Amino acid sequence: MKPVVALVVLFLLGGQAQRLQDVPPQDRAAIQAIISAQIEAFKKDDAVRAFSFASPGIRQVFQTPERFIEMVRSGYAQIYRPLKVEFGPASRSLGTLQQVRQVVNLVGLDGKKAVAYYLMERQADGSWKIAGVQLELIPDDQTI
Repeated sequence: MKPVVALVVLFLLGGQAQRLQDVPPQDRAAIQAIISAQIEAFKKDDAVRAFSFASPGIRQVFQTPERFIEMVRSGYAQIYRPLKVEFGPASRSLGTLQQVRQVVNLVGLDGKKAVAYYLMERQADGSWKIAGVQLELIPDDQTI
């Protein structure tokens, strides 16, 4: 009898964890709009606008829009000037409802593929800001 109870508890807990990871469609749309707007700002070299989508923590680290866009230009070519942008899944970070990880598949001007993992943070006013990006380059022989 105890193994059955344990399985039921695990099933219920697993279902609850899954529900907490779901991202409502309106949040997904808002998050994707923020990322898209920042990428468009990068394409236009609009450092001020691109910096406006960064979280307070990122803004504190880089302090000026010029430093921020220079970091992106030098280290994140696929984000700075993408040829192709495709949104993948979005999921909530474990343990918090205020953070979402959004996957973005990218192809840079040089044809190099990458997957960007955007960490999005909900602000006190309900808006979303970009709190970080991890970029993973994909070998030429792999698809994204």
